[in-house]
Amino acid sequence: MPVIGYLNLGSPASDTSRLTGLRRGLNEAGYIEGRNVLIEYSWAGNQADRLPALAADLVRLRVAVIVAGGPLQALAAKAATTSIPIVFLVGADPAQLGLVTSLNRPGGNLTGFNGFVGELGSKGLALLHDLVPSVATIGFLENPNNPIFEVMTRDVLAAASVLGLKVHLLKAVTVTEIDAAFASLDQTQTRALLVGIDPFFNNRIEQVIALAARYGIPTMYRYESWSWRAGSSVTETA
Repeated sequence: MPVIGYLNLGSPASDTSRLTGLRRGLNEAGYIEGRNVLIEYSWAGNQADRLPALAADLVRLRVAVIVAGGPLQALAAKAATTSIPIVFLVGADPAQLGLVTSLNRPGGNLTGFNGFVGELGSKGLALLHDLVPSVATIGFLENPNNPIFEVMTRDVLAAASVLGLKVHLLKAVTVTEIDAAFASLDQTQTRALLVGIDPFFNNRIEQVIALAARYGIPTMYRYESWSWRAGSSVTETA
């Protein structure tokens, strides 16, 4: 019976929609989990440093394919094997991320889907500016561990220059640092926040919403609910 390795940064609770889509797509192709295919789940619990070891474990299990739902997972899987097929889902150019050689000739053992969400920072900043036009400085919360954070930051800073805005850059890789970021906004009187697209922030969106309400800071985020079945996403912006 073939085994699919499922490598994820978060937890089962944070990945419900993707798992639903994955299982539905497998079912439509004639594969029923537990009957003629197995799925080996590997969860990092939002600890990115665990991903290389988890990917290595899947390789040792000799899974038939590795499903990697994000750039960090895909990079960890690529480093672990050059022979097991890897299917990824990312939000920026996979060639720029180093996952494939090029789009027209990817080579290697990876294939997947690019949502191009990393290039939408300028749109988010412009929309937030339209909603709070009196705010001259807008905070941008980013995760420096995200391989596409430089793309998003560059996009946001370029848009800010055109709009005549100042950007207060904030970084967070832990729950405590998200709390500290909002405290910094309050101390510096930065009265609006754009949250970068990142799986960690996606998994902690309830915390972000609660802090935005506590400090009274207009906050824009994108909550991504991806479906592997159709290669599509439902995005909630607030």
